[in-house]
Amino acid sequence: MLTNTLFYGDNLPILREYIADEAVDLVYLDPPFNSNRSYNVLFKDESGHEADAQISAFEDSWHWNETAERTYTDLVQDGPARVSAMIGALRGFIGANQMMAYLVMMAARLVELHRVLKPTGSLYLHCDPTASHYLKIILDSIFGAQNFRDEISWLRSGRRSSISKIYRHAHDVILFYTKSSDYVFNMIYEDKDETLLKKYTSEDARGKYQLVPLMASGRRGGETGKPWRGYDPNTRGKGGMHWLTIHSKLEEYVNQGLVDFPRKADGMPRLKYYLDQNKGVPLSDFWYDIDIINAMGSEGLGYPTQKPVALLERIISASSNEGDIVLDPFCGCGTAIAAAQKLKRKWIGIDVTHLAIALQKNRLKDMFDLKPHADYRVIGEPEDVASAEQLAKEDRYQFQFWALSLVQARPLGDGGRGTGDGKRDGKKGSDRGIDGVISFIDDPRGKPKRALVQVKSGHVKSGDVRDLRGTLEREEAALGIFITLEKATREMEREAVAAGYYHSPLTKRDYPKLQILTIEELLNGAEIKMPIERGTFKKAERVKGDEGKQARLEWKDEG
Repeated sequence: MLTNTLFYGDNLPILREYIADEAVDLVYLDPPFNSNRSYNVLFKDESGHEADAQISAFEDSWHWNETAERTYTDLVQDGPARVSAMIGALRGFIGANQMMAYLVMMAARLVELHRVLKPTGSLYLHCDPTASHYLKIILDSIFGAQNFRDEISWLRSGRRSSISKIYRHAHDVILFYTKSSDYVFNMIYEDKDETLLKKYTSEDARGKYQLVPLMASGRRGGETGKPWRGYDPNTRGKGGMHWLTIHSKLEEYVNQGLVDFPRKADGMPRLKYYLDQNKGVPLSDFWYDIDIINAMGSEGLGYPTQKPVALLERIISASSNEGDIVLDPFCGCGTAIAAAQKLKRKWIGIDVTHLAIALQKNRLKDMFDLKPHADYRVIGEPEDVASAEQLAKEDRYQFQFWALSLVQARPLGDGGRGTGDGKRDGKKGSDRGIDGVISFIDDPRGKPKRALVQVKSGHVKSGDVRDLRGTLEREEAALGIFITLEKATREMEREAVAAGYYHSPLTKRDYPKLQILTIEELLNGAEIKMPIERGTFKKAERVKGDEGKQARLEWKDEG
């Protein structure tokens, strides 16, 4: 089992190829909602608008195309009988449209997620009301309606709204299913509030307590309906009463000093219930006490679909134990992974964009000081020049994003979308050929500096370096980084040297103003020569304690 692993790629083939039957204790998934909102948008510009470099990883998922038809056919022909009948009926009802394409994509993956769950495992599907009712039908078919446990409403927004024709959308839906009736569940209690505390009006040497009845309504023919210590429950209440437990247990309470006997003849014994015995009120399915991510707060990483760590900690704490395996097949910026690591669980994360994988690697480093390939595995990313060349042939834009992640650069420009209509026509926008940027602080009293990054997967020449040099001067950038699959020619190296040096006021050192790095060099550990303080990705808060050591030990123990 590949635990503590990040997978790059489509989660459906990864689940089928890498994850064994009944191997996972808990699945949390926050898939792209069926809406017009782009899913894997990692960055926004200063004005709050989505950056030009956004990549909509599921831009084709909402259309009934050849992939949707093929997946539908596979479900009907090869899926479990109930799933086959359900998906066929849904198509007849909904039709071959965007919603159906979404549901087919989800159904195929939910079948696999059910397969990989242990019999004691649970699944939490995070969605919105747009498709939650359809997803519940699919889950009922796959897991069985008897294994539906809860529909949790998470109040994610308390903000005001100017909407006047509908009620304000304020909650997400989290559907909770289990593999069987024998499942892990650790009850979570809400904090004790003032109303609860006011009930504990008495106090002795042990602490505050309240008196609660030892009897309940209704006659009983057994021992609990018979007199005890001269107190007859049948003489109490309109229709008689009975003791809440057997006489021997009542005697145990007396020996423990927990029974308060009445001073009046018509009174009845009551039980002392201490405040420290009360864990609080069991948590309901309405979660109002966890706020959404504040973009300006310390937890926000600039990822628009980011969920609070507290939300994932609650789910993981309730439905798994230390050492269990948590799987997130749409892991985005990695909140489930971070929460699992913090709570000493093993984890598996899958995402289809190199941008998300890069963000997760930075998050694990910042929070737990974990390093890829040393403390956890990363599968699906190029590991040598040959696989990098293959990625460039298959999808040069994903190659670009992966190459930028090697130097922790933020994507810039149109991301290959050109016209903004979702088509990757390769046209360059206002970035004028720049693919990424690294912001860094070199003078606390001055503005942040920038290193502009260009990535080339094809043939390179000295003119490319010369153009980058001109861009640096025009944009007044501190550094220029030229990343290439091919080796640099002598002419290219001469052009880079001719750009001169950048002098750092912080380190008092000179750095080559224009640097050429090959993919081979980066894979072998080469780094950009620059002042060390970077601001490309917002740093995740460091987790205190020994959680950061846990993954390293577990990963190495598994070989």
